[in-house]
Amino acid sequence: MNPIIKPIKVKNIVTKSNLPVCDYSINPYVGCTHACKYCYACFMKKFSAHNEDWGTFLDVKLWDNIKNPARYAGKSFFMSSVTDPYNPQEKIYKRTREFLQTFQGVDINLSLQTKSDLILRDLDLIKNFKRVRVGFSINTLDENFKNDMDNAVSIERRLNAMKIFHDAGIRTTCFISPIFPAITDVIAIIDAAKNFCNLIWLENLNLRGNFKPTILNYINEKFPALIPLYHDIYHKKNRSYWFQLDKTVAEYATKNNLEYVRNRDDFDTDFDAPPVIVNFFFHEQLKNKLPRGDSLE
Repeated sequence: MNPIIKPIKVKNIVTKSNLPVCDYSINPYVGCTHACKYCYACFMKKFSAHNEDWGTFLDVKLWDNIKNPARYAGKSFFMSSVTDPYNPQEKIYKRTREFLQTFQGVDINLSLQTKSDLILRDLDLIKNFKRVRVGFSINTLDENFKNDMDNAVSIERRLNAMKIFHDAGIRTTCFISPIFPAITDVIAIIDAAKNFCNLIWLENLNLRGNFKPTILNYINEKFPALIPLYHDIYHKKNRSYWFQLDKTVAEYATKNNLEYVRNRDDFDTDFDAPPVIVNFFFHEQLKNKLPRGDSLE
């Protein structure tokens, strides 16, 4: 079934953000046709005029020319917080490319996050930003599991695009999120990406959204042996699994001479240095409260 595509006029594409990683967020679309079953951004549906399921529609934002973009110099931008800037439809509508063209020559701090290698189309524009980072979301190396969870391009294509950007001298991030307990092989993903990324972010699967029944029904159908574990984590609120995974990743980082930090977003790393692994488990409680290198135990 083809998604419902509709152009909408918006007053401004630049939105002030409460996210700790940016001053402004840029979302060129409403909705996302990657249709991830675990998408936290599905709450955006209530702000749209759609009754259709999240993932089956895409509103294409049209905005007036941004007057004097240079006034944003020195500010940080994140693209995108509640959509993917490189939905397949971006190939046609080029709204993300329009933003990148508008801000050519403006000294902003730009982060882009995607599950698509369509971003390679805009390498010519992205490389012109002095302060830019490109992130790829990868939470499995199993293409079958990937296909069960989303409609985005293959993991192989995402890793290849990450390498191309890194080889072009652009900082890259591997965002391992959401981590599915006992399904996502965090260490294997780090091994696959560590030679061509600067940061590796870890974030646990959060089932507070209305997609919780969808995910648990999937686990029950495809991984029935894991139901006790998921019940323990998501009904009894037992965090032991995340504490143990934190310990495992910390030990891996030590053995591989990688820096491992927890709940921090106020740092950067040298381009030629090994990647920094950042653990964002429990960030809703512990953000900015643990000193660097402190223990969660």
